[in-house]
Amino acid sequence: MPLYVIRPFRHQGARELAAALFVKQVGPAVSVACALLALILLAAMWPSAPTSSRKWARAAVAFLAVGGAFLARVNVYEIAFHPVDSPRFGNPEKAGIDSDDMVIAVEVKGARRAYPIREMAYHHLVNDAPAGEPIVATY
Repeated sequence: MPLYVIRPFRHQGARELAAALFVKQVGPAVSVACALLALILLAAMWPSAPTSSRKWARAAVAFLAVGGAFLARVNVYEIAFHPVDSPRFGNPEKAGIDSDDMVIAVEVKGARRAYPIREMAYHHLVNDAPAGEPIVATY
């Protein structure tokens, strides 16, 4: 799958792409290492805290570190805008498509598809294979 680094008003070169790929590859390991370090430091400092409120303050900081590491690994856009992997097609009248609805129209080797913008605005991606040719329709 190709990866593009989007940097408006600037040329995207091999150096920028290599840096983006490096961060993408090491990011999960670095976030897990940071979460483990926070837990180790919490365990080491827990007995030395003089009051219960300080212990819980340290626990809160460790919780934030672990929570941040977890959230760094979650792509909310993949959750919110999940692609359609098995699109269903049928007669436009039965599908509830009005004559003035906008669609993304695709023709591949004689196979025609129309993806309603109303649906695409939510999902943003449709994985399909008209005529056996894999494509991704996006909006």
